[in-house]
Amino acid sequence: MRMKWNIIEHDYDEVRRFSSLIKVEPIIGALLISRGFGSETDAERFLRPDASHLNDPFLLKDMERSVARILRGIDGGEKILVWGDYDVDGTTGTVVLRKALDILGGISEYHVPHRFLEGYGINVEGLKAAKDRGVSLVISVDTGSRAFEAAEWAQKNSIDLIITDHHLSDPERGNPDAFAVVNPNQPGCPYPDKHLAGVGVAYKLAEALLKTRGKDSELEAFLKMVAIGTVADIMQLKDENRAIVAIGLRDLPRARNHGLRALMEVAGCTSEMSSYDIGFRIAPRINAAGRMDAATEVVKLFEAKTFDEARAIAEKLDIANRERQKVQAEISEKALAAFVDHGGTESQPHVAVVAGEGWHRGVIGLASSRITDRLHRPSLVISIEDGIGHGSARSIEGFDLHSALEHCRDSFEKFGGHAAACGFTIREENIESMTDKINAYAAGVLTGEILERKLRVDAVVKSKTVTLDLVESLKKMEPYGAGNPKPCFVMGPLELVADARVMAEKHLKLKLADSDGRVFEAVWWSGVEKSEELNLSKGGRIQLAFTPEANQWNGSTRLQLIVEDLVNC
Repeated sequence: MRMKWNIIEHDYDEVRRFSSLIKVEPIIGALLISRGFGSETDAERFLRPDASHLNDPFLLKDMERSVARILRGIDGGEKILVWGDYDVDGTTGTVVLRKALDILGGISEYHVPHRFLEGYGINVEGLKAAKDRGVSLVISVDTGSRAFEAAEWAQKNSIDLIITDHHLSDPERGNPDAFAVVNPNQPGCPYPDKHLAGVGVAYKLAEALLKTRGKDSELEAFLKMVAIGTVADIMQLKDENRAIVAIGLRDLPRARNHGLRALMEVAGCTSEMSSYDIGFRIAPRINAAGRMDAATEVVKLFEAKTFDEARAIAEKLDIANRERQKVQAEISEKALAAFVDHGGTESQPHVAVVAGEGWHRGVIGLASSRITDRLHRPSLVISIEDGIGHGSARSIEGFDLHSALEHCRDSFEKFGGHAAACGFTIREENIESMTDKINAYAAGVLTGEILERKLRVDAVVKSKTVTLDLVESLKKMEPYGAGNPKPCFVMGPLELVADARVMAEKHLKLKLADSDGRVFEAVWWSGVEKSEELNLSKGGRIQLAFTPEANQWNGSTRLQLIVEDLVNC
């Protein structure tokens, strides 16, 4: 399915005026205007994110109540349990909150559930074990918004449960009956930014605690960890999140934490880091712990007392990530094949639902992402074990996946998540009826416009402007990520000066020349799959949609174009 190019139109007189006013290159001015930052104040805030852009943590509902209870627990020598989650967001949030409690002199321990043995969320068995160890206060991170049974048990057994989360609560039941719930997305919360990650909410609690006790001098150092969790959880990099990630990225090369330094070394991160380094180098290695085995290794990594100890754990995570890549590829291919075998196509059904016996639960979410990217359809991938399906789902822009699962709630044992991604458990015998229900719902929601693949193009550019200087200028728009994607441009016509070359069986390398004979190198990731029916032979002429990058190799830096799409002309 070819993409529709939505090319942004610009008022060039306004671009020139605005760019001159704020003293930036016209391309930066055009990007700021088209992305909604067309006033001098908004542009200044966007281009220079800093700590003053962070909101007051006490604007969060139940924050004062939570801080008072935690400080009472610290002063009374109570044993506090931090209950995290097994993804990057949950583990980094656990580390952040544990560090704050340690600074305040608190006695704390942590529990990160095992994905395969316990599953997602707070469970009663874990709370019982904690009570037996003398725990009287439990603080959740990135989980708990639907922990009704656990909250009820805690209340009846003299454990105060403070839930910190960012996931949506049950629209019918509301919040669990916990001591306090700190969640910007809960009903009645006045907090102005609803896009905080779970680690972001944990940070706001840490900020409130440390400021209350006048021990906030190290707060900004926490933002390295918060930035990692925020990018990894694909949160919108706008407003407060933009400031968090920008500050964290600036500080990452100066990290003193043994675990961070070891992880960056293993991941091959350079002194200058971007959100790409977090999303594609650091985060996958952290995530691999919970996907392949136990996520407790992540907390051990960041709490390591020596660099040698941290380096050994980081190397284990690196090995786990390579294994994850292998298993992910296998399960993704099996899931796609199962979809096709059952009559699925790019156009039908509206939602792809595939299930397999014993598929590795740690990678089904990644397999779902792969199917959704490939078919441009919401997808649910389910691993069946002993008659129970453990599922993960991903969506496309314009389709609220959480609402779709709400529509089928009677089919599930439990589910949770948000508009773009969800997790669930379902009995095997209910999968077929759930598939019918969710597709019937989607048929009334997924319009042709939503189902059409679209590519936002920021501008049509002349080939002579596509240089390393352009790449350098575009750094002003970083950090890139959800809500602020890397700029995509179009230029052409260009001529292939050689046949497209296949790399690693699935990628393409192109050499292209403009009308003046200037040659560009371009890489099209997964281009073999995407280039069917296109003429990419020597002499072929194309219009190119691309993102420019600086490719560093053997001490030299060259311009490289990353292909987003292309058409013959």
